[in-house]
Order: sequence, then structure tokens, then C-alpha cells
Amino acid sequence: MKFNFLIISIVALSLGSCTSFRPLAFTSNKQVSASPAAPAKARFIDNISVTPQAAAVDKTEFKSNTSPALMARTSARDEQLVREELKKINTNITDAKSMIETASPVQLKYSILLNTEVENLPQRTLLEAVDDWYGVRYRTGGNTHSGVDCSGFTCAVYTAAYGFALPRVSRDQYRMSRKISTTELKEGDLLFFDTRGGGGITHVGVYLGNNRFIHATVSKGVMVSGHGRSAR
Repeated sequence: MKFNFLIISIVALSLGSCTSFRPLAFTSNKQVSASPAAPAKARFIDNISVTPQAAAVDKTEFKSNTSPALMARTSARDEQLVREELKKINTNITDAKSMIETASPVQLKYSILLNTEVENLPQRTLLEAVDDWYGVRYRTGGNTHSGVDCSGFTCAVYTAAYGFALPRVSRDQYRMSRKISTTELKEGDLLFFDTRGGGGITHVGVYLGNNRFIHATVSKGVMVSGHGRSAR
């Protein structure tokens, strides 16, 4: 009994003097579940570039809803329109060529003076009436080919071209005329001017088209120039 007690006392004393213990090893087949690990802190990484993937290419073949028959009809219609336009152009060219070939010397002359095509010239009777006086020198009160003034010239032209007798003086011609806008001008209309700046009519000429008129000037006689006040 004393021996056993001594052994127990030695074991107790030995255990009381220890400050640390080694974990006991268990030989049991039962596994011990480990404590769940703390979640790792999220960490952002700098200088990372993301390359987007290229968009998928739609390789579906395009198919026109227009039927071959409709396309053929449209093409034929376009060709017909082109042929018609070419025919008109050729006709106009032929007509213009014919007019030039048959134009009189007076028409060719005024085509140059008025800077316009032969087909755009005034009536031939008017051109011949004014050309009969072209280049005649100026003379106050004159009404002959040896000398003519502005109103004497317009009187002679209207009588020859239209069989119409105008008053002898330009201001009287203005009074009996109907005033119109310059946008309404037609070949043969009378143009009136205030050459002295007094507000009265002192000069008159005959409109020929393309912003040109013919009149008897003091310095150069009967000639073609630009235009002013207008009347019929």
C-alpha cells in the first residue's frame, strides 16, 4: 500500500510542475472537424486591361426582295426614258442647225449684237425694220436716213414693223403707252429715259431682247445698247 501511494504521489507531483502540454493523440477513427477558415480579403489588381471580344459578324447573305422580272422592267423603262431624252436633244440640235443654216444675214448680225442664239431672236420683220436704220447718224428733229433723232427712229420702226403710227415726240409716246415692269419686257416694247435728270422723258428706244435695245444716240447714231424705263 505504501508503494502504490508513493508512485501516485510522484505522478501528481510531476503533472503539477509542467507549464505546457503536448496535444494528446487520439487513435479513434472519428475525425475532428476543423474550424472554418476566415474568408480572404478581396484585393484589387491595378493596370489590368480588358480586351473586348470582337462582335460576331453576321455572314447572312443579303437577298434583294426585287424580283428579276421587276428589275428587268425597271431597266427597260429607264433605257426608254434615256432614248426619249436623247431623241429630244437630237431634234433640238437638228432644228437649231437648220435655223442657223437658213438664217438671213440680218438674223446672224443681230444674233451677234444681242449675244443670243438665232432661235431666240425677235421676229424677222422687227429686225429688218430696225436694221434699215442701223448706223444712221443723229440729227435733232430728223426722220430721214440722212439723220434721225430717237423719237423719229421709233416712229419709223413701228410703222414698218407693225403698221402703227406713234406720236412724234418721245414724251407723247410715253403718255399714250401702258407702263409695265422690266420683268415683263418683250421684243418691240418701247424703253423711255430721263437723260437730263429732270424727271421727264427725254429719250426712247426699242427693246430687242436679252437686255438689249436699239436707239438713236447723239454720239454714235442708231446703235444697240442696254435698257431703262419701259412701256408698251
